[in-house]
Amino acid sequence: MVLLMGCRGLEPDEVTYVNALSACVKSGDLETGRRMFGKLSNPSITSWNAIVSGYSQHGNYGEAIKLFREMQFLNTRPDRTTIASILSSCTGMGILEYGKQMRESGMIPTQFSYASVLNSCSRMASLFQGKQVHAQITKDGYTNDIFVGSALIDVYSKCGVVDGARQFFDDMYSKSIVAWNEMIHGYAQNGYGDEAVELFEELIRSGEKPDSITFIAVLTACSHSGLADVGIEILDSMEREHSVEPLVDHYTCVIDCLGRAGRFIEAEVLIDKMPYKDDPIVWEVLLSSCRVHANVDLARRAAEQLFKIDPQNSTPYVLLANLYASLGRWDDASAVRALMCGRGVEKNPGYSWIDSRNEENAFLAEDDLVGIMVK
Repeated sequence: MVLLMGCRGLEPDEVTYVNALSACVKSGDLETGRRMFGKLSNPSITSWNAIVSGYSQHGNYGEAIKLFREMQFLNTRPDRTTIASILSSCTGMGILEYGKQMRESGMIPTQFSYASVLNSCSRMASLFQGKQVHAQITKDGYTNDIFVGSALIDVYSKCGVVDGARQFFDDMYSKSIVAWNEMIHGYAQNGYGDEAVELFEELIRSGEKPDSITFIAVLTACSHSGLADVGIEILDSMEREHSVEPLVDHYTCVIDCLGRAGRFIEAEVLIDKMPYKDDPIVWEVLLSSCRVHANVDLARRAAEQLFKIDPQNSTPYVLLANLYASLGRWDDASAVRALMCGRGVEKNPGYSWIDSRNEENAFLAEDDLVGIMVK
C-alpha cells in the first residue's frame, strides 16, 4: 500500500510508515519493516520502539541491541517501552551486564521493565539469569510490586525450583490474587497437586476471593496429579460458593482428569451437560485419553465430532489412526489415513529446540544436530 501511494505521487507521512511498520512487525516480516523504518528521516520514539520490540519479540536480540545503540548515537531518549524491550533482549543473549550500562546512562529500570525481563527468563527457563535479576530487584526495592513478585514466582516455578517460589511467596508483604494464582499454577505445572489444592484452600480461608484463573490453576493441578474427585468438587463449588461461572477451560481440566483416570462415563455425562460441546479442545482431550485407555468406541465419537468442527485439523486423524495401529487394527488405521489424505489434511512437522551458546535453535528430526551445535 505504501509503495502504491508512491507510484501515485502521494508521499506517505510518518503515521503511515509507523502503521505499516507495526503491521510488518506483527506479521513477522521484519525485513520489510526495516525498509519502512529506513525511509523515516527523523524517526520518533514510537517508530524506534516498534522496530526494536519487533526484533526482540522475534528472537533477533543482537539486531535489537544494535538499533538501540544507534538510537543512543542519534540522541533519541528511550522510554519505558524501549527499556523493557532491551532488557528482554539482554536476557535472551545472556548479557545482563548490559543492563548495568543502561543504568550508567541514566536509564533506571522500572517495575514494568523488571517484569518484562523476568518473563523472558521464564520463557527461557533460565534460573541463573532469573536469580541475577532477582538480586537487582531486591536492591531496587521492587520485590513487593504485584507484577514483579508474580513474575518472580513464575520464573522459579518454570525452572522447577518450587520451594524457592514458595519461599518468595511466603515472604511477600502483601499477596494479591495474581500472586496466589502464580503459586498455585507453579505447583500444578510441577506435579504438586496436593500442595496446589492445599494452597487453594488456604486462599479461601484467608478471605481472598478466587477468580476464574485461580480455578484453572487448581483444576490443572488436579488433572496432572490424578485428583479426579477433588477436581469435580472444586468445579461444582465454583458457581455455588464463589459466584464464578465455569468456562470451557475449567470443564476441559476436569474432563482431562476423568479421562486420565479412565472414568469415561462421567466424562461423557459432563460433556453432555456443559454448554461448550462445540469446543475442539474438549474433544481432543477426550480423544487423547481414549488412546491411552484403548477406548475405541468413544475415541471414534470424539474424532467424528472433531471432523465436523474442524475437518482440516490433523490431530483427530493422527490420534485415531495411532489408536487403531496400537491395537493392530491396520485396516482401520489405513482407512483413517486415506480419509486424511482424501480431504487434503496435512500434519505440520514437530520441532524441537535446544539452547546452545546462548542461542535458541529449532530443528526437525532429520536435521544435522551436530551442525547446529558447532555452527
